[in-house]
Formats: sequence, C-alpha cells, structure tokens
Amino acid sequence: MTVRSVPSTLRHPITGVPFASPVPPGSGWPGDPADASTPVARSERQVATLAASATDLHQIDARSSVCEACPRLVSWREEVATTKRRAFADQPYWGRPAPGFGEEQPRLLIVGLAPAAHGANRTGRIFTGDRSGDWLFAALHRTGYANQPTSVHAGDGLQLSGVRIVAAVRCAPPDNKPLPTERSTCAHWLRREITLATPSVTAVLALGGIAWQATFAALAALGWAVPRPRPAFGHGVQVPVVTPDQRRVAVIGSYHVSQQNTFTGRLTEAMLDDVLITARST
Repeated sequence: MTVRSVPSTLRHPITGVPFASPVPPGSGWPGDPADASTPVARSERQVATLAASATDLHQIDARSSVCEACPRLVSWREEVATTKRRAFADQPYWGRPAPGFGEEQPRLLIVGLAPAAHGANRTGRIFTGDRSGDWLFAALHRTGYANQPTSVHAGDGLQLSGVRIVAAVRCAPPDNKPLPTERSTCAHWLRREITLATPSVTAVLALGGIAWQATFAALAALGWAVPRPRPAFGHGVQVPVVTPDQRRVAVIGSYHVSQQNTFTGRLTEAMLDDVLITARST
C-alpha cells in the first residue's frame, strides 16, 4: 500500500471549509457520496464486484468516487490536484473520480466521456468548472432540466430535474484520452449505473462519439436489443433500443460540448437545445 504524504489544506471556494487535495472521502466536501468506510476498488476485478453488488445509485456514486483501479489515471488526477493551475492555485482539488450527478430516477441519462483535469477533477462535480460545463448546464436550464444556468462548484445550489449525468470514464485522463483498458475497467460502473436507472429512463443522450460507442457497448453487454451493425454517431441521430423488459428507449447523439465544437460553431446553443427537447419528448 502506498503511503501518501499529508498535503496542506486550502479553503473550499463556496463553503470556506479547508480541505486537503485530493479530498479524503467523508471529510465534508459538498455532495461527497463516500466516507472512510466506502470500499475501494484497486483492480478491474474489484471494480466489477463492487459495481455489481451496488444496490442503488448513491452506492455506485460512493464506490466509484474512491476507485483506484487504474494506476495511470490515479497518478495523473492526483498530480493535477497537487500541482494545480495558476488560476486555481488558491483552491483545493477534488482529485478523485467524478461520480454521477442528478436524479436517482431520471427520465434522461446523459453520458459524457471523462472529467476535465481542472473541471470536475477540481470541483468534484461532473461537467462543472470548465467551458464545456458552462454550455451544458446553460442548455439544461433553458430546457427545464436545471434550476440555474451555471454550475461552478459543488455546493453552489445547482439541482437537476428529470436528468442524471454520468461519465464513461470517471477519472481525468492525460490529454483527455483514456486508454482502452481504462475504458474497459470503468465500464463496469457505467453498466451498473444504467441498470439501476433503467426503470425510469426513456432517453439516453451521448455527448460525442466515444460516449456513443461506450453507451451502445454497455447496452449490448446488459442484454438490451440494439441495432446490428451499430449505428454511426451523428448529431441528432436517434436510435430506438429495447430494454430487457421490452420497453423502448431512445439513444440520441450530440456533438460534445467541447470548446473545439462550440468555438467553431459546429455545435450551437440551438442544436444542443434541440436534442435536449427531443429527449424530453420521448
């Protein structure tokens, strides 16, 4: 077992409470689903076991938020958390996997790729604290899924209605590129989260091609009826799939809310609103 030195603390920008970086589970960070007794997965086999035995989404959130199964990702997320970026040098960093966020009985499940190094890896909430999140949560607010248009940090009062957001990979990866083995390991969390959310879900929105692939791979592994060959990703593409209990669900594609897409106009506010409205109507 690796013994880590105890880092200095900095004050949370919302609550003012001091925290170490990375944040120890159960130390009071807003929305932290884990505590000191939450079991930690340190291999893919342990991820599979802990995911499969989770009885609700809160338990998935807790267990996935302390996962240490991918050494490269653990090293990177913690290095970022301790070295920080100059603009955020005065803030503590979450420095752990980003759990899902939103309702426990969602109608819409949004699947993204992975946390940003200085976004969710800093704030502890998926898609929060970076430009991508600014776009996504503003759209969720415009379309009636969020109570406010901004998501700046855990503890800022944001609440979602009818929607849950998850990541295919829950740790911030170097260069935003998780390895195939890391995607495979983290897929156990995604599959269990989909299973637990299935009774209420009517639509799944995949943000980007990798999330699209991860979504269809998870659904196929769970025994959903999905088209063969798998449909190509595209913005606004809508594919009907069938749950194991024979209920129809729509999988909808959207260009990712990355700056590469939003700055160039490949993805506009109207385009993002349209797919969210489509998801609401399914």
